[in-house]
Amino acid sequence: MEIHRPSRALLALACSTMAWTGVDAQTQGSATQQRNAAARRVEALQKQVTEQGQQIEALRRQAAEQETRYRELQERLSSQEAKSAAPQRPAPLPAPGSKIAEETVPAGAAEAADTTQRPVRVGVAPAEEVQAPPVAQLFDEPSILTPKGGFVLEPSLQYGYSSNNRVALVGYTVIPAILIGLIDVREFKRNTFIGALTGRWGATNRMEFELKLPYVARSDSTISREIFTGSATDNVFNTHGNGIGDVEAAMRYQIMDGRDNNKPYVVGGLRFKSRTGTDPFEVPVDCVTRCIGNTTGTGLPLELPTGSGFYSLQPSLTFLLPSDPAVFFGGLSYTYNFGRNDVSQTVRDGATQFLGDIKPGDVWGMNFGMGLAINERSSFSLGMELYSVGPTKQNGQTVIGSVRTQLASLLLGYSYRYSPKSVFNVSVGAGLTRDTPDLQLTVRFPMSF
Repeated sequence: MEIHRPSRALLALACSTMAWTGVDAQTQGSATQQRNAAARRVEALQKQVTEQGQQIEALRRQAAEQETRYRELQERLSSQEAKSAAPQRPAPLPAPGSKIAEETVPAGAAEAADTTQRPVRVGVAPAEEVQAPPVAQLFDEPSILTPKGGFVLEPSLQYGYSSNNRVALVGYTVIPAILIGLIDVREFKRNTFIGALTGRWGATNRMEFELKLPYVARSDSTISREIFTGSATDNVFNTHGNGIGDVEAAMRYQIMDGRDNNKPYVVGGLRFKSRTGTDPFEVPVDCVTRCIGNTTGTGLPLELPTGSGFYSLQPSLTFLLPSDPAVFFGGLSYTYNFGRNDVSQTVRDGATQFLGDIKPGDVWGMNFGMGLAINERSSFSLGMELYSVGPTKQNGQTVIGSVRTQLASLLLGYSYRYSPKSVFNVSVGAGLTRDTPDLQLTVRFPMSF
């Protein structure tokens, strides 16, 4: 038994060593696993941080995009509100490129759009052409242009009525209350109908062309008593005339787009009027039944002309300044009338009377007004129109009795958007001077295609 004790001791020592080695190996393995797990957690956290950074950057881009979209919607809503203050023509707007043809975007839809996920845009989109808001049309020059490639067809009907009294005293007075000579009193009443078909085409986002084909029907009534006969009965002399009027062509270009709220939209125009209507010198005048020598001049026309008889060119500028809820507008124009040489007046029975060179006076014009929206479909406009017509010259000399004439009218207009592509427009004008027609009623129905 004594002999085996050392062996047991060695065996015990060997077992202890092996046990310690196993424990040490196990301890080292656990530490390695912990380090690996920690490394994996750190890597996962780093990946998560990176992903969150990317998400934050994407959110920033979306926020910037939504802010841009919000501003665009605000501008479109402001433009739509101004547009409803007076639609002049269908959805298109002022200048040929859009001329204001943006659809209404409700505020609720704008808020919903802000919360919608959208792809991130790369780069900056080109700025769209900004055009003036349309207003209820009062004047011949429209306030807005046709969009590029768009076409507007506008039938219209205009009625005008005017009356005037003319008193001619030819003789001498014995005392202030007694006149010896001729007293000729005449009362004129005139009715004029002008039907027109106007076409507008948008050549670019800023330019449009127009062609106007008018048809004129006129009737005049002159009430007077026969002179030199002592007649106590009024006689009526009626004349009529109808036919194609003077065809007009025009071009308009948007000079300023009014992006800054403090700046107006500015549209320049150039209008040319032809001589397609019946010439005033072509219609015969009656110098038999209504003319006694030189007492009453050349007499009254047996027919009425449908044109002016002269070519003319009219440059103009139109201004629009939106100021929610109203739109202020105005314009300036100058009409140059081309003279004619060797003009002869046709008289009764085919005879002619030589007049020589005739040059009508040029015309300065201005207008201004305001359009106010009533609701999404209708608007109301109020404006004033002023013209100053120069005297007529014959053979280089001012015609006797021809003076500068001032014309002024007060106009009220109403516009109703019948559909997205059609507008009903009516305006009424009242003459403010004796030379201006007493009443002028105009109905327009522009349709976009």
